Amino acid sequence: MKVIFEDLALFIKELFPNQDFIPLHAPLFIGNERKYVMDTLDSTFVSSVGSYVNRFEEMMCEITGAKHAIAIVNGTNALHMALILADVKAEDEVISQSLTFIATCNAISYIGAKPVFLDVDKDTLGLSPASIKSFLEENATIKADGFTYNKNSGRKIKACVPMHTFGLPCRIDEIAEICARWNITLIEDAAESLGSYYKNKHTGVFGEIGTFSFNGNKTVTSGGGGALITNNSELALRAKHLTTQAKVAHPWAFVHDEIGYNYRMPNLNAALACAQLEQLGKFVENKRELAGLYQNKLEGTNIKFVTELADAKANYWLNTLILEDKEQQQEFLGYMNSNGVMARPVWELMHRLQMFENSERGNLENSKWIADRLVNIPSSVRL
Repeated sequence: MKVIFEDLALFIKELFPNQDFIPLHAPLFIGNERKYVMDTLDSTFVSSVGSYVNRFEEMMCEITGAKHAIAIVNGTNALHMALILADVKAEDEVISQSLTFIATCNAISYIGAKPVFLDVDKDTLGLSPASIKSFLEENATIKADGFTYNKNSGRKIKACVPMHTFGLPCRIDEIAEICARWNITLIEDAAESLGSYYKNKHTGVFGEIGTFSFNGNKTVTSGGGGALITNNSELALRAKHLTTQAKVAHPWAFVHDEIGYNYRMPNLNAALACAQLEQLGKFVENKRELAGLYQNKLEGTNIKFVTELADAKANYWLNTLILEDKEQQQEFLGYMNSNGVMARPVWELMHRLQMFENSERGNLENSKWIADRLVNIPSSVRL
């Protein structure tokens, strides 16, 4: 295997030349970023009120096809707000996946709700519809109030939060059908999948609410930032109200009518985001080309490149490989990182973290199998 590792490392260095250490995903600023940020500074509107915040929300609607978009300070807070809008309460249960980034579970925990960890599909790395269906049929019941309850814990199962892992769309239409059948609110964690489509619809629009991240390592970035999208006008109005400290509109008085949150994206970040969003199509096509190069390079080896479903168009935020076993995974990580190429495993499975070790879970066979074999390799947009 060392020969394959060496060959792949050299190939990556040819793809990303003149770098001592090739990062996993670096931002690229080649458009109007400087112009828009300087415009914001000149205007003095650098906080959450400004023309670029409005433009950012308009652009997110144009890109995703959603009716409404709300600019949020980061992706984690967007998830937190989505759960609040879904009326998730303390002690309610929220179905998600153990193979996810910690932000998903942190947002659930902010409310005092309880995550239920179910398995993912091996081909999408995202929440498995079959796993949800099986869990609900075995453990849940719909009561007279119309809501679904966990027969074991007695808690209401209020929401489901699947993630489009590394930008690869999961079988979100099947998940949406199951959630509708059980009256469970579907919130899409699309943090990594801006520019990804499933069955010709952008990720984030299949559920009641979708959330996105614009962190520094995402396909497009605002430094720090997030967004919430929805087709529900009432939820959109409430989201904007709550994220601006629940302040009642008034020419001069400061009156707030409920507990609110300081969650609006600053205009300074929105300016950067708008310039980056202008290049989203170009960036995604560049990344898809890179994914194709990796896939071709690894044909005929025992390293599997993870590809999109037939009905999907992924942004390939992070290119993902599946190795033979845990030993080979560790060898790969050691070799690459020692030879100038950043590689990393998937996040520690959530049910293995101390905070969530007592959480309810289903059969996580696929999640454990993937965690022992998955690695990500450099995925930046190339000039």
